[in-house]
Amino acid sequence: MKKVLTLKVCENCGATVQVEKDCKCKGCGISCCGKPMKEIKANSVDCAVEKHKPCYEIVGNEIVVSVNHVMEENHLIEYVCLLSKNKTIKVSFNANETAKVVLPYIKGSKIYAYCNKHGLWETEVL
Repeated sequence: MKKVLTLKVCENCGATVQVEKDCKCKGCGISCCGKPMKEIKANSVDCAVEKHKPCYEIVGNEIVVSVNHVMEENHLIEYVCLLSKNKTIKVSFNANETAKVVLPYIKGSKIYAYCNKHGLWETEVL
């Protein structure tokens, strides 16, 4: 089974959670502010894809991941996450840092970038 990064957001207050396993029962699941949280779908926001989708370069047995995005206090890439069958690596960023990180090369893994304004973005490692 391929792992995917599942995030949910509260449409009222903007809180986000990473979901390991959610309930599938009718009327159940993760909620906030008294309402069910909405799942964030990767690559689904209508905005500049080239400024949000993570890019990578293979260098030996590693990949250099970068996101060509502004890194301002109120608009930034909060983190990059590599997800494979048996490994999860998450690196957080602050304003005025560069959204760039060196990670292990794992063919078939997925790299995610989370923008605090435009949501989740995904790239598969080939």
